[in-house]
Amino acid sequence: MTTVDTITSRLLSEHGRTYAREAGITLRDKPAPLYQLLVLTVLCSVRINAGIATGAARELFRAGLRTPRAMAGSGWQDRVDALGRAHYVRYDESTATALGDGARLVLERWRGDLRRMREQAGDDPDALRRSLREVPRIGPVGAGIFCREAQAVWPWLRPFFDDRACEVAKGLGLPHTPRALGRLVPPEDHARLAAALVRVGLSKGAARELRAA
Repeated sequence: MTTVDTITSRLLSEHGRTYAREAGITLRDKPAPLYQLLVLTVLCSVRINAGIATGAARELFRAGLRTPRAMAGSGWQDRVDALGRAHYVRYDESTATALGDGARLVLERWRGDLRRMREQAGDDPDALRRSLREVPRIGPVGAGIFCREAQAVWPWLRPFFDDRACEVAKGLGLPHTPRALGRLVPPEDHARLAAALVRVGLSKGAARELRAA
């Protein structure tokens, strides 16, 4: 087994848990889980610890806010309280507002179903990212987060490795273009590999251990 193979195998086995899974989302090509991924994306689109963001998503879902209709119909203070229980502080009030506004946008523009966003984008990743950036709080980085995870259920996005994932791959001595990274693992593992690279990039210790492999 080559060094590249060893590092890739360890990435998947030790760090290959998607952020959607950590947030308790059983990701499928269905309206509710796709919307839940959008909520997670909004939560991750500020400078906040990823573990706190996924914990905040779990609190919102535990409060029943799993669909755009439920989110839009919830009280602003209820959203703030759910975020507070996950220690999602500093951004709790602005995020509660963004979640409410975003839910109403999803209902009005895509009738509550993000598969319509995909259809309007014509299975064009660039067009999809532009549509995602219309959602309050989601910018270029957030659009990349959503696509990184959504490729697990939208095969036409594969291989999707954003700049952050590619930069970490380069530091580990791996191929560092989306196409080259995609060749390292089966297509169904692209989302896991992308998540693993991001996780390692957030942990200096993990990166150091892998470079020593």
